[in-house]
Amino acid sequence: MVGFGLGAVELPLGDHVADHARADMVRFAPGARTAWHSHGLGQTLYIVEGVALIQARGGQLIEAHPGDIVHTPPGEEHWHGAAPDRFMVHLAMWESDETTWLEHVSDAEYGAARRQAPGVPSCSGTPSCRWTAAR
Repeated sequence: MVGFGLGAVELPLGDHVADHARADMVRFAPGARTAWHSHGLGQTLYIVEGVALIQARGGQLIEAHPGDIVHTPPGEEHWHGAAPDRFMVHLAMWESDETTWLEHVSDAEYGAARRQAPGVPSCSGTPSCRWTAAR
């Protein structure tokens, strides 16, 4: 396992909802992000505060704001974190502990994702954002 991610990330302990489900309230400092990873049964993120950046492997970078809900499909490799100039808090929910941690999202990848998406699509105003790597 490579590890959770880069930058200042606060992850509380004791967050199990049930034996098969997890929920973590996670706070990211500006520019902090997870490593690339996937969840066996998918993951749902509820953005609580700040600006979230989320990208599926090979997919387009999206931006999410407080109240937005973003779902990643089962097995899809992705990362999520804070915008470079904003703190971000999200509630991450997923079933089982089938999380596969991969390599870190480098500063170059993070910066390239921002440069390639000057008009980053936003989830705001939609009840749920969904994406796949094919997008």
